[in-house]
Amino acid sequence: MLFPVQPNTFEPRYIALPASGTAGPFTSAERQALDRINQKIAGTGSLEEAITFLFENTRDLAPCDRISVAFLDETGARLVSGVVRAEYTPVLLKPGYTEALRGSSLEQVIRSGQPRLINDLPAYLRTHPDSSSTKLLVAEGVRSSMTCPLRVEERIVGVLFRSSRRPRAYDERQVALHLAIAERLSQTVEKARLIEQLTAANRGYVEMLGFVSHELRAPLANMLTTWAIMADGLAGPLTERQQELVRQVRQQGEHLLSLTTDYLNLARIENAALSLSPRPDVDFVRDVVEPAMQLAAPALEQARMRIVRGFPDTGTRVRCDPVLMRIVLLNLLGNAAKYGRQGGEVRLQVEADAARLKVTVWNEGPGFRPEDRSALFHKFSRLKVPEHAGIKGTGVGLYTCWRIVDLHGGRMDARSEYGQWAEFSFSIPIAGPSNPP
Repeated sequence: MLFPVQPNTFEPRYIALPASGTAGPFTSAERQALDRINQKIAGTGSLEEAITFLFENTRDLAPCDRISVAFLDETGARLVSGVVRAEYTPVLLKPGYTEALRGSSLEQVIRSGQPRLINDLPAYLRTHPDSSSTKLLVAEGVRSSMTCPLRVEERIVGVLFRSSRRPRAYDERQVALHLAIAERLSQTVEKARLIEQLTAANRGYVEMLGFVSHELRAPLANMLTTWAIMADGLAGPLTERQQELVRQVRQQGEHLLSLTTDYLNLARIENAALSLSPRPDVDFVRDVVEPAMQLAAPALEQARMRIVRGFPDTGTRVRCDPVLMRIVLLNLLGNAAKYGRQGGEVRLQVEADAARLKVTVWNEGPGFRPEDRSALFHKFSRLKVPEHAGIKGTGVGLYTCWRIVDLHGGRMDARSEYGQWAEFSFSIPIAGPSNPP
């Protein structure tokens, strides 16, 4: 049976549970309420929605002026406040607040798995003046607090708090109901915790990616300029062996600069910093195609590829961001030079009707197998084509293209006859995206 709770105590009480858990005995109305809660929580993937539902629909089960959840962090040594709902303002103990468990009364909740009850929070604060979270709650006007562990497969993943601005608001029956609610919430909390961890990890990796790429880009560009001066003999004559070494170093530097450009673009996309800035009347050939071809020309010339133009000199106008569109076309032309057949042909086609503009880059070369097509346009995805072995790449170029085209409300496509040719294309609406950022 449940241990008795002294309603007038200010020290925390840890409530022992029967071996069968929290199953009751509950009244018929309480069981119906718990079933309704279970159905609602099971049907939502949002922790915010679940907590809001609990806050608004369980006050008849137990007093509730404030309800919140907190997660155990990855170390298991701290609790991080998650979703908070309260009927008053201001809320001082906000989402994101972190406090160490060591030496706190919550440490016992995590270790034992037993719920905790404090029925006089100001008195508890007087005997535990170092509790920062209690100070904030008392300042909010909270006087009683119930805390239940959130358990997933015998692991404690967090806690559920229920608070009242009345002292001595809770008894052992309400603790049992609160724990029953916590049991129904645990799976949703675990899912939200994992999503939060993945989001934080992704944010960290993107920030580091952007920082490293940005810091490498300028010195690499300066080194390439120096190597070009040396290769042209402007710093003095070089022997044939020295010229060959400079050429090799320059090629490696150009490869590194290409990597940093790809990763910097990816970091901008992942951080939502790559925003769309469309212009209403872009001459697509003059403002996008010609500059991209000039930038791609050295790689195409080095591969001894001839480019066949399939577009007018001017006149194709579209609403788009020309800077981002140049990134897309430069990626496609660069891939044609990198993965196409040395000395082969590259065809660049631009066509438009009243509704859409379509751009196609075709090249001779090994292309890709039909079963590999689904791997295209994914981040860090590189096709395992034997003919491409030894060719370096980041696996983010096509993904970046897809994201930019998608920002424009467009579509990307790819076709190939394996061993013969590959074709990549994109189309965007002439009038621009229907819902521009």
